[in-house]
Amino acid sequence: MGALLDLFTTIHIRKYLKMRFHNSSCGCLRRLLTVATFVFFLTDLVLTASVAAETLDVRLMTFNIRYGTAEDGVNRWEKRRDLVCDVLRQEDCDVIGLQEALKFQLDVILKEMPRYKFVGVGRDDGKEAGEFAPILYRHDRFEVLESSTFWLSDSPDVPGSGSWEGEDVRICTWARLQEKGTWKTFYVYNTHLSAQSASARFHAVELIASRIAKRAYDDPVVLLGDLNATEKSNPMRFLRGEISGPTIPRTLAFGWVDTFRQLHPEAKRVGTFNGFIGDRKGPKIDYVLASAERTYVLEAYILDWNKAARYPSDHFPIVVRVLLGASRIG
Repeated sequence: MGALLDLFTTIHIRKYLKMRFHNSSCGCLRRLLTVATFVFFLTDLVLTASVAAETLDVRLMTFNIRYGTAEDGVNRWEKRRDLVCDVLRQEDCDVIGLQEALKFQLDVILKEMPRYKFVGVGRDDGKEAGEFAPILYRHDRFEVLESSTFWLSDSPDVPGSGSWEGEDVRICTWARLQEKGTWKTFYVYNTHLSAQSASARFHAVELIASRIAKRAYDDPVVLLGDLNATEKSNPMRFLRGEISGPTIPRTLAFGWVDTFRQLHPEAKRVGTFNGFIGDRKGPKIDYVLASAERTYVLEAYILDWNKAARYPSDHFPIVVRVLLGASRIG
């Protein structure tokens, strides 16, 4: 982050010198300006190279694509699968976390966009049955060093184990990705939390935070997902490091930030569940989260793209572009 600030400061200083001395008739001042501009130009190059060397520029998406077996009438999967593929193709993200994805939906998406591969398993049996929380990645840019799925329950390593409230099964899939050619690495976690139980959501974020804290390498981390939790809810307050959990301290949450809010702190119409009608008035429940100390947000938006008032899903995707590892600059 320091180098980024230095870079912006350098640019502003150079602009000031040009404005201050451009019209001067003094030759020495003009020569001084020429030398100063050249020095600042070299400084820009060095700092920019430092940013590129120390960080990883990644474009990410989280997107609940709605179950392909849902009886949604004109919005059933067969009527909107092309829209889903269209929006994924147009955004051209490096990494995508999907929720409510069934195996046959994944098959369609991967066939249409062969540049992606995925990691993940079905939550019902740890194989192909039930909802996936898949992580799609551009295999021309990244390779998977390791990956796994755990269940959001008291038995996280038991496939099909139910949540704390005894309702439906929930999972979190993760991957450690490495950029080909640079060997830069980072972790991605993707999840879909309970829609019924606030207690289960809190237990879930505790478990996810503790698993992230125990990861094998101190790489930057991003957490994608439909968390079914509003911005002021206790699970989100815990992830931001504002409160402790019942069983683990708040420090394990790393002080996560919502990357969208980093750029749009005052935005009001931020609803991400649209009900297939484009509604933006509801709460924000979908997120791309990252550690504030390890991430610089370049771009972030809630994508309300539609085609003739037809929406790809009942959720809006969120797209962000970040520099991972930014805190190590300078």
